[in-house]
Amino acid sequence: MTEQTLKQWLLTDTPTSRRHAKISAFYQGWLSFRSNTMAMIGLGILVALVVIAAAAPLLAPHDPYVQDLGNRLAPLGTEDHIFGTDSLGRDILSRLIYGARITLYIVALVALIAPVAGLLVGTISGYVGGWTDTVLMRITDIFLAFPRLVLALAFVAALGAGIENAVLAISLTAWPPYARIARAETLTIRSSDYISAIKLQGAGALRIITKHIWPLCISSLIVRVTLDMAGIILAAAGLGFLGLGAQPPSPEWGAMISEGRRFILDHWWVATMPGLAIFTVSLAFNLLGDGLRDVLDPKAGE
Repeated sequence: MTEQTLKQWLLTDTPTSRRHAKISAFYQGWLSFRSNTMAMIGLGILVALVVIAAAAPLLAPHDPYVQDLGNRLAPLGTEDHIFGTDSLGRDILSRLIYGARITLYIVALVALIAPVAGLLVGTISGYVGGWTDTVLMRITDIFLAFPRLVLALAFVAALGAGIENAVLAISLTAWPPYARIARAETLTIRSSDYISAIKLQGAGALRIITKHIWPLCISSLIVRVTLDMAGIILAAAGLGFLGLGAQPPSPEWGAMISEGRRFILDHWWVATMPGLAIFTVSLAFNLLGDGLRDVLDPKAGE
């Protein structure tokens, strides 16, 4: 199949099979996404972050844990320390590179836990209805009534400091918006004619939810997850800043800012470099989320 023929096959308006239709829809979505320059910049930054985290031992010029008290608070542009050193003489660039691993670890775990929990709660609430819907939504309202960081602080205080407990605390505070979205989608879908037809064929509630409702909720959740990642990173950095997230000497960006705040006036780079890293990654997730929303929003073409 030539390149021109393949492109025609991918862009056809009359797919020959379900698989063909899915591949064609994915390719057209990619073309739409690729035309969004800002979204591609966000994707590029995140791909670079993944590569940096994966190749941290190769890219880091120094061991991020080795202290050199004779070279503490070295300024930017030093021959052996491009981003300078912290109060213990550790290379800031190396700690930023290794800190990318912690950031991705937090993002990946929260992205696996919170949306799945929200999807389960929201679809069950919307499909079953009645007292089940009332109870689940009131629990959701209770979680939404508290600011995310304050609630995360309460959970970490109960569970104990540590990166795993911080991830669990952030996940416990992040699921309610996904539950709201999934419930709204389910309320719209469950009254559709094709759901009634599936019921007449003998399909049970579990099959309807997993096979026909969940797939239609996924696109909305993906967009929400990417847009929420910036807030999740900031929440994790906030817990690290307060000493409740990753514990020293772990090179977590929030903890690095906390350490550098004592020297912010005379040695500003100690806190500024990890702050810029958090800003860049958060911005990248927001740009990616905006691009995915344009592609996946079913109402975008109306």
